[in-house]
Order: sequence, then structure tokens, then C-alpha cells
Amino acid sequence: MSKNGQGLHVVLTGAPGCGKGTQARLLKEKANICHLSTGEMLRAEAAKTTPEGRELKEVLDKGGFATDEMIIDMVSRRIDEDDCKNGFILDGFPRTLPQAKVLEKMLAEKGIVLNAVIEIQVPDEIIMERILGRYACMKCGQGYHDKHLKPKIYGVCDACGGTEFYRRIDDNRTTVQNRLVNYRALTYPTIPYFEKKGLLKCVDGTGSIPAVAKKIDELLAIK
Repeated sequence: MSKNGQGLHVVLTGAPGCGKGTQARLLKEKANICHLSTGEMLRAEAAKTTPEGRELKEVLDKGGFATDEMIIDMVSRRIDEDDCKNGFILDGFPRTLPQAKVLEKMLAEKGIVLNAVIEIQVPDEIIMERILGRYACMKCGQGYHDKHLKPKIYGVCDACGGTEFYRRIDDNRTTVQNRLVNYRALTYPTIPYFEKKGLLKCVDGTGSIPAVAKKIDELLAIK
């Protein structure tokens, strides 16, 4: 792990369904840095048949969140791995103000400088449409949408040719509404916190995926 703060270290934040994951995957390819999705890490944990995994699955299926301790430990260990030495994108973390403060302390201890916190701003009604219509390839995880991003050939994944797809069990109207309420109560307070630190940059996330990506590239001075 580099101790001189070099590399690109970014947090992507915003409400559930704002496009954090999609933009993080694009940024990962362009900047050649790691995409650390706490959601994906937690879902992998929830898929395990351990007592902790089953308990976590029950919480996530209801639109709840894992404990701070579990997430912080998981992120800290992941950042120490070799493939993060050029930098990383944190997607879905920090989710609360206490997590934001612990993240700052953790990165300082590792000699890592956070370059920017990018908030992707999207109205609730658009978020609802996006989340309820999304699905992914079971084989490679490539994401699609009923309306906005269909495979070129119906029923066949563009990326790997897979023919089986899935929708997340928590992508339903009630759970999405719960997640939006939780976001406002728990995550939104991190926005003014990062703003005071001079790290916050805001992007209108209502445009096309390439248009939003271009705005993010410009903010981070990525060619």
C-alpha cells in the first residue's frame, strides 16, 4: 500500500438508484483503479449460510443496513489489498456521518488522501423508475434496464452471452421507499460534512449514462 497519498481516491454518493454503481464501473476502467462496492461486498456476505450471513440477508431484504463495525472492517481490509494501490472508488460508503468520520481517520492512518466526494443528484420519481426496471446477467453481473438499457439481442447478455438474468429481491416499491427514507435520515448528513472539508462536487445525474460520466470525468480532470 502506497503511503504517500498518490493515486485517485474518490467517494461516489447519492440516493439509491442514482447511478453510483454504473458510474463507478465506467470510472474504474478509465482511471484503472478499484471499484469498491460495499453493497456487493455485503450481498456476497449475505449469500453465505453462516448465522451472520443469514442475519445480514434478513436486514438487507427489508431495506435495512449492516452495522458500521462490519462495513468499516470490511472496507479497511479491502483497501489494504495490492489492487487498490493505484487508487479506488468507494461506492455506497460512507453511508452515515459516523462512518464518514471513521473513514477520514482510517485513510489518514493509511497515508491516503481523499481527492473528491461526488454526489450524483437525481429526483425520487426517476430513482423509483430506474430501480424497479433494473436487472443483471446472472453469469457476469452486467447491468440492464427494462426501458433504458436493454441487451442488443433480446435475452442475451452483451458482455458474456449469458442467457439467465436476475433482479435484486430488494428492488421493489416498498423497499425502495424505505431506502430513500433511510438515505435522507442517515446518509444525507454526510453531504454538508464533506462540503465543509472542501471535497464535495455535485453532478446532475438525470442525463444519459455517457453524459453523466463526462461530467464526472471533467470534475476529476480525467481525459
